[in-house]
Amino acid sequence: MSMPVKIDFVSDVACPWCAVGLAALERAMANIGGDLQVELHFQPFELNPDMAPEGESIAGHLGRKYGLTPEQLAQNGEALRQRGEALGFVFDLQKRDRIYNTFDAHRLLHWAGELGAPQQRALKHALLNAYHGEGRNVSDRDTLAAIAGSAGLDGAAARHILDTDAFAAQVREREHFYQRQGIRAVPSVIFNDRHLVQGGQPVEVFEQALRQLSDIAA
Repeated sequence: MSMPVKIDFVSDVACPWCAVGLAALERAMANIGGDLQVELHFQPFELNPDMAPEGESIAGHLGRKYGLTPEQLAQNGEALRQRGEALGFVFDLQKRDRIYNTFDAHRLLHWAGELGAPQQRALKHALLNAYHGEGRNVSDRDTLAAIAGSAGLDGAAARHILDTDAFAAQVREREHFYQRQGIRAVPSVIFNDRHLVQGGQPVEVFEQALRQLSDIAA
């Protein structure tokens, strides 16, 4: 058997390239197959920690933040949609028209991680699909509890967590830790606490990294 590879996937639910990066990473893992041992952990990063509860239109937000024109936004959106389609991830750009604060979503992901890696991974997928594919409000607590339930977790327990400050300190600590490590953009994929791959890279980039770190030949 190969040496296990620890992967910390630092990302935000509201980040479209994080969805692309995760899909590419998982495609690379599947390409390598059963000889690969992976410990996959999802770590928090907030693109918009000061976002108001009602969120903001994506067009207005990106136009203000990056100076993008409507034409540039449309071009970027189509490129994103095509990248997702090639990896089996669906972006519905008509429904995904607002951006939200994601701190509560990260609290649920931390909770799911304490339950186990499969639970956390299922919730991560459910959150990404709910936001990017269905345009749901991932800052709304009723919505988040329902998403947790759809991922096979206890929806009532999720709602109780959301109604308290449970795991808030842990999420802040993790966010600050990765900020101290120089992480300023996501996705940031850290292999074995040492090797960093950033961005929604092609499948081949992740596959090469995994093979090198696990000593599995192509």
